[in-house]
Amino acid sequence: MKPAPFAFAALAAASLAHAQPAPPAAPASAPQATLESVEIRARRNDPTEMRRNASAAKIVIGREEIEQYGDSNVGEVIRRLPGVTQGGRPGRGGDLRMRGMGSGYTQILIDGERPPPGFSVEQLSPDVVERIELMRAPTAETGTRAIAGTINIVLREPLRKRNTDVRPAITVDRGRVSPQLSVSRDGVFGEDGSFNLTVNASESRERTDTQARTTFSDLSSGAVALDQLDDDTLFVMRRRLNASSRIQWRLGPGEQLVLQPFVMRGTSRTASASELEAIGAAPATPYAASSGEGGSDFDIARLNLQLTRRVGPDTRIELRGGAGRFALDSGSTLTQFAADGSRVRQIRIATSFSDTSWSLAGKLMHSLGGGHSLVGGWESEGTQRDETSATWLDGQLQEAAAGTGIGARTLRQAVYLQDEWDLAPNWGAYAGVRVESIHTRSDSGGSATDNRSMVVSPLAHLVWRFNAPKRDQLRLSLTQSYRAPTLRNLIALPTLNTLYPVPGGNVASSPDRAGNPELEPEQSHGIDLAFERYLDKGGVLSVNLFHRRIRDLIRNVTALEDVAWADEPRWVSRPRNLGRATAQGVEFDAKFRLTELRADAPALDLRMNLSLYRSRVDSVPGPDNRIDQQPRAVGNLGADYRLPGTPWTVGGSLGLTPGYRTQLTELQSQETGLRRVLDAYVLWQIDSETRLRLSLANLTPIDSISSSNVLQGTQWQRVASAGRTDTSATLRLEMRL
Repeated sequence: MKPAPFAFAALAAASLAHAQPAPPAAPASAPQATLESVEIRARRNDPTEMRRNASAAKIVIGREEIEQYGDSNVGEVIRRLPGVTQGGRPGRGGDLRMRGMGSGYTQILIDGERPPPGFSVEQLSPDVVERIELMRAPTAETGTRAIAGTINIVLREPLRKRNTDVRPAITVDRGRVSPQLSVSRDGVFGEDGSFNLTVNASESRERTDTQARTTFSDLSSGAVALDQLDDDTLFVMRRRLNASSRIQWRLGPGEQLVLQPFVMRGTSRTASASELEAIGAAPATPYAASSGEGGSDFDIARLNLQLTRRVGPDTRIELRGGAGRFALDSGSTLTQFAADGSRVRQIRIATSFSDTSWSLAGKLMHSLGGGHSLVGGWESEGTQRDETSATWLDGQLQEAAAGTGIGARTLRQAVYLQDEWDLAPNWGAYAGVRVESIHTRSDSGGSATDNRSMVVSPLAHLVWRFNAPKRDQLRLSLTQSYRAPTLRNLIALPTLNTLYPVPGGNVASSPDRAGNPELEPEQSHGIDLAFERYLDKGGVLSVNLFHRRIRDLIRNVTALEDVAWADEPRWVSRPRNLGRATAQGVEFDAKFRLTELRADAPALDLRMNLSLYRSRVDSVPGPDNRIDQQPRAVGNLGADYRLPGTPWTVGGSLGLTPGYRTQLTELQSQETGLRRVLDAYVLWQIDSETRLRLSLANLTPIDSISSSNVLQGTQWQRVASAGRTDTSATLRLEMRL
């Protein structure tokens, strides 16, 4: 990495921030608030103050921004936040990534706890969320499985009054209507009890069109061995019903008992049709057309309990526990036909699995003399997975040689200790350490897995606050974090490619997939340096520089192997530890009202962020030997404006991620095209209890472009895909009864 551009960008942003007028000095007689009282008010009311008083750098998004675009799920809200990218094509969901780093580098928390198996942010309605926190550096209490950062979703607490919110919505996407209804009820019982209950029901209908061109060509002679175009259409119908509640008893000052049940039922049905044709003089395709159908049903049930008690004037304890189950059954059938309509092959897949999980945790919080705030705790979490999966080609079971069942158990345990204190009136410090171990055992198809890992993570954060009346500050963080292999990464049971069925061979671009029981966790040493400028009316400007030095990088590598499930060697993609890598970047974000810069400007609320990234995997030859799925840059620009003297508010946001290429190994690479998403909304405040919101998503749709490439001997194999994206419109009525 060349440091000059990043340093210049940081210096420019800091200079721009200091060019703004400082807030007026407070009267000399004004009482000075203590740090504790500011922290309490921030947690209850002001996301900006919460950000300013945090131990480590973070961005806090409150209810107003969460509701702005009338999104149907929390994933759509998070994708607009600074430094966040989302996999998949617009409007179709996908994994959330901070700092452009791929799946597994970003930790997702619900109320500061890891979510249960089967959870997805697309399952969570924005109606149940109080705020969203983007933590750029880990702490011992929140966990260190966060090389890129942590997204903490904080759920709403019950209001101490009786309210009922009703929010029906209709979304139209390519002429298909998808209804949604959310009903939320706040109430009280007795003198000390309160509750909320939220029920969401939705049905979505989608059409997805994808073209994929597969080309095999010889680099030395130029001869084309394969050139075919697959034109595929997929129809999906999903129905979901979920209910969540929070029941809360106040046991005394600073004491409470909380129960949080959650249940969900979901179904989906799919239908597909495709045509496969040879291009030019390429060899004939194995079939001319295909049709398929499938479906899945899943259930989630979870109950969490939390007890907070005081054991002295300066000491509190918190105990948490939870148990739950996630179960899914799915199946699909794909039939391929020749040009004359005769059947060529039928592929049937059936999968069934369940995850049963439990968790226990305890935390002690003690205020020491000299401004020290000590927190220590322990966590224990267990998961049992039982899974069966099978594939039949024309009635013949494909996995017979490898087995079709998985029985796996994972036990995670952690202890941590942290101290937060004021070194001086303008200095705040944090030091902590976390020790975490994970033990995974399984017996899948006769291949046993017994993987143990332990990571010790020391952490330190330092904050320097400018002299009053300025509220600006500098932050420095030194951290150690890690990325644990997933259960699927570790289990050796293969998933067989059906384009090239066993017992024969396959090609490098269509490999079987299997885990690696010998994987080690990735570990990262990190440094973050941030400058934050706080304007006098709630605006924020900040610039953040980060660097991560990673060892034992995990990446999927395709290689030719002798396998038990075929008569000849087959290409298999497995995760492997590749060695060392580095990632660094500069992140700029700003949120303010234009009148904070010019008093005579329109009252326009602006949000903007720009992130520039670079990374390098040492064992992979360049150029473009970056970390998986990390683009060169990510940017967002948003604005909101309330028309003076009217009940109307309008707003919009533009998100851009330039296309990029990634060299995965010496023989493998992938390319991802430009991602551009323009959203807008119009809000009509009918009265104090009723609002009508029209949201338009992906107003300037472009195709989602990607490709994967692999070199097999002298043959270059390329699969290039183009997926259509479309504009969708949502009309949402928000009523408080």
